[in-house]
Amino acid sequence: MVTMNLDLIAQMSCNPAIGGIAKGHLVREIDALGGIMGELTDQVGIQFRLLNTSRGPAVWSPRAQCDKRRYRVRMREILEQERNLRILQAEVARLNVSGERRRVTGVTLRDGRVVEAGAVVITTGTFLNGLAHVGEQTYSCGRNGEAPSNLLGDQLRFLDLAWTRLKTGTPPRLDGRTIDWSRFERQEGDRTPTPFSFLTARIDRPQIACHIAYTTEETHRLLRDSIARSPLYSGQIEGIGPRYCPSIEDKVVKFPDKVRHQIFLEPEGLDTYEVYVNGMSTSMPIDVQEAMVASVPGLESAEMMRPGYAIEYDAVDPRELTHSLEVKSIGGLFLAGQINGTSGYEEAGCQGLIAGLNAAAKLGGNDPVVVGRTEGYTGILIDDLVSKGADEPYRMFTSRAEFRLHLRIDNADERLTPLGRRAGLVSDERWAAFERKRAEKGMVRSLLSANRIGQEGVPAVGCEGEDRPALAVWLRRPEASIDVLSSWISERVGSAVGPGVLTTVETEFKYAGYIAQQERQIGRLRDAEGRRIPAELSYSAIPGLSTEIRQKLERVRPETLGQAGRIPGVTPAAIAVLDVYLSVVR
Repeated sequence: MVTMNLDLIAQMSCNPAIGGIAKGHLVREIDALGGIMGELTDQVGIQFRLLNTSRGPAVWSPRAQCDKRRYRVRMREILEQERNLRILQAEVARLNVSGERRRVTGVTLRDGRVVEAGAVVITTGTFLNGLAHVGEQTYSCGRNGEAPSNLLGDQLRFLDLAWTRLKTGTPPRLDGRTIDWSRFERQEGDRTPTPFSFLTARIDRPQIACHIAYTTEETHRLLRDSIARSPLYSGQIEGIGPRYCPSIEDKVVKFPDKVRHQIFLEPEGLDTYEVYVNGMSTSMPIDVQEAMVASVPGLESAEMMRPGYAIEYDAVDPRELTHSLEVKSIGGLFLAGQINGTSGYEEAGCQGLIAGLNAAAKLGGNDPVVVGRTEGYTGILIDDLVSKGADEPYRMFTSRAEFRLHLRIDNADERLTPLGRRAGLVSDERWAAFERKRAEKGMVRSLLSANRIGQEGVPAVGCEGEDRPALAVWLRRPEASIDVLSSWISERVGSAVGPGVLTTVETEFKYAGYIAQQERQIGRLRDAEGRRIPAELSYSAIPGLSTEIRQKLERVRPETLGQAGRIPGVTPAAIAVLDVYLSVVR
């Protein structure tokens, strides 16, 4: 692993938080595959909240505010303990590619050293030709205060890969000692925190509180009056920013009817007074930022420790990649993270895991490991990228999933841990825990199916009259909860049953009809994914396809009939023609 600064491995350059809507699903999947992000978050999290609990279990998602410094320090400790990992502080200046069919052979460092490699994974974040903006001021950087990666960035532009320019940003950080905390609404963590890792039994340490604040009409007036000085609106910024995480000035311009916007004051750690102002991302000049902060009641005297800034960076069009995240035109080269047009730690983390896994699989002569859309949000993210591209920073949402009830946080291990085990990622400890949970689940399901309400020894759960269904059937009722049976279940099973097991069993019984319907839909999608398209197929030879659709198919070169159907602009009629043609030529 070559990194430009050993002391800033896993630096949380934006909000020091992990998870959130759909992002928590990704972290659970990383954990299920053997990744470390979930375990580490459980170790250094300082506030845990399970989001979307007012809705169904398909969209429940954990989030944790983390201690920024401890996350970074602990991650480095974990990496340095990896037996087969060597870490080198250096800058990669060149990617070495050879052969007529172009294959990577290693990298050249800025100091002239050459590192030979049969596979290379590039995970450059915002460092490729990074350019920060604070008002009218601009400066080259990777993250604020760190050097950019310009040499590698310049080379990648000349490797005949389609690339684009994207933008992201951060808010000001404030000194917590200068904030009047009594003016804000406290936001506590959950009394019983939901862990990210399937290996974490419980989290029982004290949690900190965050606080909720709101912008004012004065905030909005200041921003409107200064909008000509905004790099975003002056034309100074060329890159495309994230639609779903806009700057505060963008919110004020695009939503003029809103009289206020919610912001969150989130501590960056237990050993610092630095506070992250979530919801106030900006690239306005420093004097405007100071006035903007002071316009919020309770922040009149707040001192800004770091100003907010926007950063532009190069990204590669992800349609240049296969589902294994290997570049189609350069063998052995894999890309992961923001270089592929995504935003967020979680989106980057799952890509890094899949790219690294497939780089190793390629060197070992094994088939690529691909997570399908029906298997995880990780598969949805990668399929969206390689099929549709990213004309703006991609963020994961539960709405992107066709089968949300199947892709829940509680069953991520059932979906992906066997795959991780086959790929060599899952340790013996994790596999043993998974098998214990699977055995417990089987016993609980059998127990609830075999016992009826009113039966001797079965708890009374409020059913009256002649209605005496099996407990499994009773759990389908909206008002029924497995929690009232937890002690009885543990007595019958012979040991305490984990809350994760009970949640999964209850969900499967309560939504059995819907789950069965989704499984039928999943079967049809898998049939389409099973229809492979030869990599060398000439779309120009297929009669019945329009020039536009041929161009789209040639651009993406889908690997399956299912992927072809998800390319924007490719019609169902075109898929039917392609299906018939594939049947005939085979």
